[in-house]
Amino acid sequence: MESSEKTEEEKVVNRPQKIAGTVNWGAATVIGVFAGLLYGGSKEAAASVSKDAEVMLKLGSTPDKREQYRLMRDAMEKRFIRVTRGSIVGGIRLGMFTAAFYGLQNLLAEKRGVHDVYNVVGAGSATAATFGLIMPGSLHWRARNVMLGSALGAAVCFPLGWLHLKLVEKANEGSGTTDGNEVKGGVGAAIERLEEHLNK
Repeated sequence: MESSEKTEEEKVVNRPQKIAGTVNWGAATVIGVFAGLLYGGSKEAAASVSKDAEVMLKLGSTPDKREQYRLMRDAMEKRFIRVTRGSIVGGIRLGMFTAAFYGLQNLLAEKRGVHDVYNVVGAGSATAATFGLIMPGSLHWRARNVMLGSALGAAVCFPLGWLHLKLVEKANEGSGTTDGNEVKGGVGAAIERLEEHLNK
């Protein structure tokens, strides 16, 4: 019985501590997917307004009620399909971009051992370059998109990364305490009790 307990203890792997300021990759990806769903669906819904006007013109010129009903049903089905397709495509695109960006950012922070603005710039540049590469077009056009995406990704991510790091520093400044025996409450205390129990 004791030998089985020892083997279970040996299976426990010490995971490295998460570097302060890094973002949870899974949560960021889910948020990116939902934001893409909303953006893609709303973009397609706004674009289908002009097509609805065409249907209304056809309805006005058709005296038969059954034909009007058929036209209206077809228009609604097409609009639903357009909005649904736009939502799915938008969710996949933004979700993939978010997953790649935060995955690269966390990978760079883990490999370098520090979370700074260069991780954000590197992840933004590499992600934008990758998405520039997969866009349709000739090899020359894709090479142009890679260079442009790399430069634009770095230029956009530098001030955003700097702002993010300053906000993280400010948040850590307010939560820092000098007393090592601080009593924690809520979820943090429950997690620490669970860790202490597992380490026994």
